[in-house]
Formats: sequence, structure tokens, C-alpha cells
Amino acid sequence: MTSHAWPKAVLFDLDGTLVDSVPDIHEALNEMMAMEGRSLFTVEDVGRMIGGGVPKLVDRAYGALGVALAPDDRERLVALYLSLYEPRATRLTRLNAGAEEILSHLTDRGLKVGVVTNKPGAATVEILRHFTLEDRLHVVVGGDSGPPVKPAPGLLLMAAERLGLDPADIVFVGDSDNDVDAAKAAGMTVVVVRGGYTIRPADALGAHAVIDRLDLLPHEFEGLGARVLAS
Repeated sequence: MTSHAWPKAVLFDLDGTLVDSVPDIHEALNEMMAMEGRSLFTVEDVGRMIGGGVPKLVDRAYGALGVALAPDDRERLVALYLSLYEPRATRLTRLNAGAEEILSHLTDRGLKVGVVTNKPGAATVEILRHFTLEDRLHVVVGGDSGPPVKPAPGLLLMAAERLGLDPADIVFVGDSDNDVDAAKAAGMTVVVVRGGYTIRPADALGAHAVIDRLDLLPHEFEGLGARVLAS
């Protein structure tokens, strides 16, 4: 049962939510494809491939070319992609509108904040440090932390455990089906921000609320909190 001081924490997805990282992902993926003698993709193509972690990204890239990867080939390509992406993870990546403002607002209010992402931990920390966000966060859980990645709830539940909080006291903010499904499975309230990496419209993802900018999130707390307390 959640208390009346709600929420106690807000967790954020990274790619497509706090940051626009697709330009760097696009360049690293195309560099890998060129090295393998494969066709290249547009930024828009790659934006539709993001979600589910690097193995899914590689599978979707090759699937778009009609190629099904054997497990050994996938493992090799994932390692190759990461070797190309991680050194350049912050070259073109930018903070999304309202990201700095919302983190400052939430921490000023005394809420715990964190990031839960399918992106591997090393690249996640590199991006957070680049934008001087790491010191504002109480927890960071990357896709290689152990539990199955989103849409499974394990990464979110790991974050809740590290914070010492009931999942019902946490809001998760994301941009995709995977984020919504993971948060609901974890027992968290989920808010989707428009403009992320999703093929389906944000309003069709089944979130408890949808916002246009991250810094509009606090306006949703009263209504969302009433729903939680009534449940």
C-alpha cells in the first residue's frame, strides 16, 4: 500500500526519453554495416529499430535486409557494434527538452530519481557523465545489470529494490511499448513522453498519462496520485 506522499521516486528511460541518442546509434550502426559489406540505413530507419537492447537492434537491422542471424554471428556483431558505439556515444547525442529542468525540480522536491535503460551500463554512464547528470541520480540500472531487459520488469524492480521503495510509489517515464509494458508489469505508474522512439503513437501505448515535454511531468502527479491511492 502506498503512502500519501506520492510519488517517492521517478525513474526515467534514457534513449528517446532523457536524450536523443539516435544520431550516434545511427552512425555506429552504419559503420558496422559498411564493415560487413551491408546496406546502410537512414536515421529514421534506425529510430524505428531502437528498443530492446543492442541484440535487438542488430537483429532488426539484419532483419530489415532479410537476413536471420545465427547466435554466434549475432554475438560477434553485438560486440563489434559496441566497440564502435561506446567511444562515440556522446558526439551527436543531445538532451531532450526539459530534461535538466525536470531532474532539478524533482531533486529539489526531495524525490529520488534514477535511470533504467536497456542500453549497456558503460555507455549509459558515459552519457550521464557527459551531461553532468550522474551526480543527480540515486540509481542507474543498465541493460547488462543481470535481469531480462524491458519489456520484462526485472530492471525496474532492481531499481526499486536499490531505492528501498515499493514499486507503487514510483513513476516511470519512457517513450515506448517496452517502457509501458515493463512499468505495468513492475506495478509502477507509467508516463510516456511524446517524440520518442516508437512506431505507434504515444497516446496508443497504454500509459497512465502522456506528456509533450519532460518538464510538464509534475502537472500529472495530482491526478496520477489520486488514481494510485484509490487502487
